[in-house]
Amino acid sequence: MKVRKGYLNASGRKFAIVVSRFNQFITQKLLEGALDCLHRHGAKDDDLEVTWVPGAFEIPYLAKRIAESGSCDGIVCLGAVIRGATPHFDFVANEVAKGVARVALETGIPTVYGVVTADNIEQAVERAGAKVGNRGFDAALATIELVDLYRNLPRAKKS
Repeated sequence: MKVRKGYLNASGRKFAIVVSRFNQFITQKLLEGALDCLHRHGAKDDDLEVTWVPGAFEIPYLAKRIAESGSCDGIVCLGAVIRGATPHFDFVANEVAKGVARVALETGIPTVYGVVTADNIEQAVERAGAKVGNRGFDAALATIELVDLYRNLPRAKKS
């Protein structure tokens, strides 16, 4: 039986973080969690790039541009979408999730969804480091593991 898994070693790897400025009181905490995770696992500041975008909806577009540039091994996507009184929440949350997944599938660069979707501010705060961990840390951890796993998978044969 062959078992493949990624290891949590960010040393010598380049990571991009795309973070939404909207709801920055939450996204700043997510960013701090992601940076903490990457540093704890061996990443150096010179190997990290943070790109701020206006809102969560813009995350996939910038993530794709970064992935296509070849400047990084993995991308952490961070944002916070908090439900309001209109259906806007559903449109934004769905499109961001689909967009981030599409970037990973189309480019082959590990691109991880670290966007908090919450019914209210209290839930968002809890997911940004208060009660239930930090979703930014979790997304960075998944990105590190996927980058290592991707490097150790055999390449598809070209026809």
